Amino acid sequence: MLSGFDFRDWLLANDPALSRLRVASRVTLTIALSFAALLVTSYLIVPLPMASYGLGIVLSIEGGVAVRDKGGARQLVTRLLGCAASVVVVGISASLEGHRYVSDGVFLLVIFLAVSARIFGPRGHAIGMFSFTSYFMGAYFRPPIAELPLVAVGPLVSALIGHAVRSLVLPDDWRRDLLRSLESVQGRINQILFKIAALAAGGHVTEADRQEMNGLEERLKEVVLMAESFIPRPPSGVLDAATEPAGELAIGLFDAHLAAESAIVLSSQMLPAFDLVHAVIEGGPIPAIPDVAGDPASETSHALMRLGEARAQLAKTIEQGRLTGFAEIAAVEDTPTAAERLDFSLANPLVRAALQTTLASAIAMTLGLALSRDRWFWAVLASFLVFTNTNSRGDTAMKALQRSIGTLFGIAIGLVLATLLNGYAPAAFVVTGISIFLAFYFLQSSYATMTFFVSIALCLVYGMIGSLTLDLLMLRIEETAIGAAAGTLIAFVVFPARTRGALDGVLAKWFAALSELLQAAKNGQATPVLISLSQKLDAAYRDVATTARPLGSSWSIVTRPGHIRQTLAIFLAATYWARVMAKSDIGSLETEERRGLIEADIARLTSVSERRAECFFVDRKSSSGTTRHLALSSASSRLGVEMLGSTLDRLYPNA
Repeated sequence: MLSGFDFRDWLLANDPALSRLRVASRVTLTIALSFAALLVTSYLIVPLPMASYGLGIVLSIEGGVAVRDKGGARQLVTRLLGCAASVVVVGISASLEGHRYVSDGVFLLVIFLAVSARIFGPRGHAIGMFSFTSYFMGAYFRPPIAELPLVAVGPLVSALIGHAVRSLVLPDDWRRDLLRSLESVQGRINQILFKIAALAAGGHVTEADRQEMNGLEERLKEVVLMAESFIPRPPSGVLDAATEPAGELAIGLFDAHLAAESAIVLSSQMLPAFDLVHAVIEGGPIPAIPDVAGDPASETSHALMRLGEARAQLAKTIEQGRLTGFAEIAAVEDTPTAAERLDFSLANPLVRAALQTTLASAIAMTLGLALSRDRWFWAVLASFLVFTNTNSRGDTAMKALQRSIGTLFGIAIGLVLATLLNGYAPAAFVVTGISIFLAFYFLQSSYATMTFFVSIALCLVYGMIGSLTLDLLMLRIEETAIGAAAGTLIAFVVFPARTRGALDGVLAKWFAALSELLQAAKNGQATPVLISLSQKLDAAYRDVATTARPLGSSWSIVTRPGHIRQTLAIFLAATYWARVMAKSDIGSLETEERRGLIEADIARLTSVSERRAECFFVDRKSSSGTTRHLALSSASSRLGVEMLGSTLDRLYPNA
């Protein structure tokens, strides 16, 4: 049995900033309070139609996961605009109830507009989701026009309660989340050091030990990227270590991860002395260790010393954050963002996604109607959702499969639970609440698990209202499969997105800029020339970051480390170390030494540049096979060029 401490340790290990817990709690609490408020209103003031309850519950969910504006005032405006859009589309759905074919066509138009609204940013995305789900619920409940004022009570109540829960009960606080995630990074580094110390005391490393250390490195990577995601961005959305303290913090996190990875890999090959590891852990004086190129013991010792330095710098950052609330980077949060030019052309992946989603929904609607005139919207819902937060046809196909599997197993378990809890309404309510909480707790980590728990909750709801039948559940599985298949088909046939075209062009400029800088350094150009070329590389990095940003999940519910942000962190670090190289006295090195160091980096650059944007889509597992990690030299004249090579190696660690 888990003790309280063990549970807390498990929780922090899986959710370091507790962001998943907070979002799941928000959604569950908002649903419960909204349902209670509507129930009280119905009993004490005026009876409300079922559509009001349905919209109140569904929009409680959308308000918890789709509203991503910064600041409470902006979030409230988005919620109220979403409520207005909800009432409008429900009214349209109700007025067209007698004209089914027209209503179906209007639903497809709503779907197209809902997805296209993402072009306007987070607010457009949220209002689009409110509109889609509201038309969906209107088609299900079919409320008369006369009941529209009462129906509007549901969205309004859910908006106000959702805003109160998010602003007062479980508010966002990036400072708290950043501090908590930095502390988690510190804890993960300590775990790595303690493990190395235990191995050094024992004097040998087994394969199981290597696997355990690789696992520790993977968990460190996740929390480093999570911490980086809480750092406020400047108006451009691009962190720049040359001009922003926020960028310097991001570089520090990246270097800490790189140092930890080096210590793990090199220690697994040659264990360090226990006294050295103990000194690093305690922060005590460390004896001088000579640089001996090619000596495994020297490399391991220097890797540990570098990790100790990164750990000490992280501790200073944490202490400063506690004292100042990260005041040095907080100004970024309040800086107004310049309006971007809206792009409604087919070159915009959001426009293509809108067309894809609409076509998939049309196919799902046609096949769903052939299967059931009353439950066809389940197929449309599945086809719509499989395109949400996906970047490529492979992503869409995987999400469609996850939704189908989650629905199948969720209904199987939900049927059993609904049967066992039949006649025990209080217990059924409790289990339904737990299922909703778990669904949104796991949404960030597993879409299939989220769908599994949502299906359980739906089965319990159907059981409580007396509508649960085996035929109904089988129909839901079939309609979901139809929608998922339609989404997958369109993803592969219409505008198949390999998500690399735009990146290839800007990456070519970045690689060319770095190559030009390295060639100039190799030829002994003066420092002002190198600095000018490094500024050109900075500009190329900004283009890379701006181009890659739409490929990430801009509206993800909870920040989750992904390939896009992970790769951008590597390019940011490479740009940083190239800047360090340019500003250092690289010309003071012996000509042959300088040429040898830089030619090694040029060879790496040539290798990775040939693969262009592939680096954004590789799965970076722990790189236990890599032997070169951190630079041995502490001299600034060599450090930049050596660290640049180490960083480039991380683009394809398993190559």
